[in-house]
Amino acid sequence: MDSETEAIVIYMESVQHARRFISAARAASRTKPIVVLKVGRSDAGSKAVASHTGAMAGSDDVYQAVFDRSGLLRVNGMSELFYAAASLTSVKPLDKSGLAILTNGGGMGVLATDALVQSGGVLAQLSDVSKQKLDKVLPKTWSGANPIDIIGDAGPDRYAAALGVLQEDENIGAILVLNCPTAVSSSIDIAKVVADIAATGKKCVLTSWVGSATAEASRSLFAERGIPSYATPESAVNSFMYLVHYRQNQKILMETPPALTEDLEFDVKTAQSIVDKAVAQKREWLNEMEAKQVLAAYGIPTVTTRLAKTAKEAVSFAKELGYPVAVKICSPDILHKSDVQGVALNLASEAAVKQAVLDIQNTVQHHRPDAQIEGFFVQNMANYKDAHEVILGVLNDPTFGPVLMFGQGGTAVEVYNDKVLALPPLNLKLAKDMVARTKIYHLLKGYRDREAVDMDALLLTLIKLSQLVVDFDRLVELDVNPLLVNSQGVVALDARIRISIKSEVKTNRLAIHPYPHDLEEKITLASGKTYELRPVRPEDEPALIENFNQLTKEEIRFRFFNAIKTMSHPMAARFSQIDYDREMALVITDPRTQKNWKLYAVVRLISEAFEPRAEFSLIVNHVVGRQGLGTLLLKRIIHYAESRGLKEVYGSVLAENKVMLDLCKRAGFTMQSQHNEPGVVTVKLLLNREASNS
Repeated sequence: MDSETEAIVIYMESVQHARRFISAARAASRTKPIVVLKVGRSDAGSKAVASHTGAMAGSDDVYQAVFDRSGLLRVNGMSELFYAAASLTSVKPLDKSGLAILTNGGGMGVLATDALVQSGGVLAQLSDVSKQKLDKVLPKTWSGANPIDIIGDAGPDRYAAALGVLQEDENIGAILVLNCPTAVSSSIDIAKVVADIAATGKKCVLTSWVGSATAEASRSLFAERGIPSYATPESAVNSFMYLVHYRQNQKILMETPPALTEDLEFDVKTAQSIVDKAVAQKREWLNEMEAKQVLAAYGIPTVTTRLAKTAKEAVSFAKELGYPVAVKICSPDILHKSDVQGVALNLASEAAVKQAVLDIQNTVQHHRPDAQIEGFFVQNMANYKDAHEVILGVLNDPTFGPVLMFGQGGTAVEVYNDKVLALPPLNLKLAKDMVARTKIYHLLKGYRDREAVDMDALLLTLIKLSQLVVDFDRLVELDVNPLLVNSQGVVALDARIRISIKSEVKTNRLAIHPYPHDLEEKITLASGKTYELRPVRPEDEPALIENFNQLTKEEIRFRFFNAIKTMSHPMAARFSQIDYDREMALVITDPRTQKNWKLYAVVRLISEAFEPRAEFSLIVNHVVGRQGLGTLLLKRIIHYAESRGLKEVYGSVLAENKVMLDLCKRAGFTMQSQHNEPGVVTVKLLLNREASNS
């Protein structure tokens, strides 16, 4: 919150308090850049794990997922740490990701372009208007495209003319100006005109003056004028990519997720009974059929599976399910069935099923004579035309708790190593971002004669899995591999779940506080209309902006102390995408059955970082005024504050806001005028033990 601090740089070895760190990082990264250098990337000391997910996801991958979710920019070395911080605080923010390279040496332009492409960046495409303007001010031998090579004899005037044109091109996000020393032009004179234009222009400008003694004066000038300057084109490009990655991180952090098109319902009771049974039997691993039953309870489609004790039973189940079928070994000692040839596919007859059971039994006894064989799973062969195999997973990180994984699946999943990790809970935006960062995503979108997959079904499956993680403290590891996905939907072919059988399990293990469903309730006002009282959600942003637009000027001034005309996207995102651990906002909305719901009132509580106290604010739209909503919301937020162990709730109220002051007085708040802010009253309420003693 320090107004004098422009950026935060972190040298990190480890994090001890995951939720506190992520909560603070997410709050800070909305207001200023945070650059982190995380050391200790090796996972050589990590313990062996049994699931594909655990084998593929090292601790450094988890830290990267944390940085992605928190809006932090990660760098790989100490010099990069300060280069990135300097770049982010000294240049204009990017509005686009394309880079224009302006140079008096073709070779330097090529070097910069190569570095840009290798870093995943893109050259800006010059507009036709810009090309026409450049044709008029540059020699006929200029490059005619980006990089813009203005020829070795370019002086200050030519640099100024070209840079002026590029500043007006809407396709360009930033401009990298390069200069190599020549005998016909003064580098310092060129630096002066570049600095003047950079100071007044709209675009972010970075510079690289190559050389030693000849470039020293120019670099000093750029430093005095607050313009980033680098010794080599490659260093300049690296800093530009920090700007690009930071812009992407901020966009993800502030993007409003779409609302779910359907209310998801889960059979928690059934899933809980399966887990409880395994705990009672002291079994860490659910068998495949139990794991699929848990998935089915959360609406994730699975292949129908039966457990046969004998070959005769296997035949009976095969007839019931219909040929062709698959037969798999069921053993608590064997997690990867294909490793012991414990799977037989496309069995089309009674004889084939009998032979498969015999063969599996023999091969398993050969490879794992110590393994206990409990039977054989019989299931339908999934007829999913043009399906892709993906993997969904959950691992339990010792620092950050449960982590979700998505990637390319199948038996060679570790070989592909195409995966992305993310922290739960997920929404549609986060799920889409997770899938889009894998290589298989490009195949899932469709290619040649293969249709695009049902992306909505895949994203909903990730959200359902996320909710399963939120609901079950005992969940330790989970694999769904493969999950088949095509244009018709998804189906889980195989699944394994590991649980904790300890008498006590760690609660509040999630690094990010999930949406608190327990605070939801229905209320009926004096008008007879029913509303929902619930915590704010990220997808409430459009409704929040609409409600603001309906407020009177007086309502806005009473709440914000200023005559704010509009609620911008960043402002609305800040109010709707809250961290439920350090902040709570309860809203009054239409029932969720209403597609385009409206929002009518908000009470907000923001906890202080180091003291057991919190500041509250409250606003009720006049549309639903005079029905007791202010009193109701104030009572609810006070009760919530008490449940969190806070000792004091306070707020600032304009002295002329008689309605709010009267509301606070009835709730037991004390009043005190602020001497340093005339016209403002501080209201305070002591809670818990202190409140009862007062």
